[in-house]
Amino acid sequence: MADKVLMKGAEAIAESAIRAGCMAFFGYPITPQNETPEYFSRRMPQVGRVFLQAESEVAAINMVYGAACTGTRVITTSSSPGISLMQEGFSYIANSNVPCVVVNVMRGGPGLGDIAPAQADYNQATKGGGHGDYHSIVVAPHTVQEAVDLIYLAFDLADKYRMMVVMLMDGLMGQMMEPVEFHDWVEVENRKPPEWATVGQGERKERNIITSLEILPEGLEKMDIALQEKYRKVRESEVRFEEYMMDDAKYAITAFGTVARIAKTVVDMAREKGIKVGLIRPVTVWPFPYEVLEERANQVDFFFDVEMNEGQMLIDVKLGVNGKRPVYYYGRLGGIVPSPEEILKEFEKKMEVSK
Repeated sequence: MADKVLMKGAEAIAESAIRAGCMAFFGYPITPQNETPEYFSRRMPQVGRVFLQAESEVAAINMVYGAACTGTRVITTSSSPGISLMQEGFSYIANSNVPCVVVNVMRGGPGLGDIAPAQADYNQATKGGGHGDYHSIVVAPHTVQEAVDLIYLAFDLADKYRMMVVMLMDGLMGQMMEPVEFHDWVEVENRKPPEWATVGQGERKERNIITSLEILPEGLEKMDIALQEKYRKVRESEVRFEEYMMDDAKYAITAFGTVARIAKTVVDMAREKGIKVGLIRPVTVWPFPYEVLEERANQVDFFFDVEMNEGQMLIDVKLGVNGKRPVYYYGRLGGIVPSPEEILKEFEKKMEVSK
């Protein structure tokens, strides 16, 4: 890695994608992530790669789909309403088994909402969003540096499993500035296209045809079963999480993304008061670390889930805990970011209830 540089999150993920070998960006402007396509528009021509502002989010995701079919590393970024417009394309990409990376810098909602940070797109990202039985790998950074690191990982996982990887950020992380280090450049300009890519026959006897279409139910079921087998392998191998001060914890806070960063401060404040609490933070929210929560349920008295939504991850937390311990929830809506003091106060209320 090189020396640290101070960068805004929205720009840092763009630079990270370029260094990770992203050859093309297709997108459409929407706040609060416009700094990302702006950065791509400057940098991609400098390194001889493609930047294209599409006429809509629907057009952008289909351009991503087309480029992905060639085995090219490709990315799009957007924010909540724009991501909603891309859902049909997500489903096509999933059933076509092509790799790409999508970044959602979440904003308040539903509807047009506001441009404040929120986490209300969790279910959309982790439970599919588009039609059909499919999943995307979904990563959720809690710092700008982690976002930079996870962009590299996202492209690697996308290529490994031939599937879409979604990064869930929010408006706060996109706008904040932090010192970051970038990894070494990934050489992809002269990379040989993968065998499955649609780049001409070459020495092959037959053309590669990539499609998500299968008219006969028996054929589509076969495609679906193959997808589910791939997802099983992802669940077995790609679960990522962080535990903070959980070794001796009597209570566990669960949180992801920006609010997990705040929750670390809550843990520190509680520890200063003699309260043994720790944090379990999913880094991949799909696949979700269910087994970690079930194991920790043998240790702690209760779980306290904190989110900037109405409790969307709460469902997965409860599935992981599997009824072994109580699971409480506290959240803020509409783009309001809870303070550490606010969260700690609510946590202490649950401590009183549980006595």
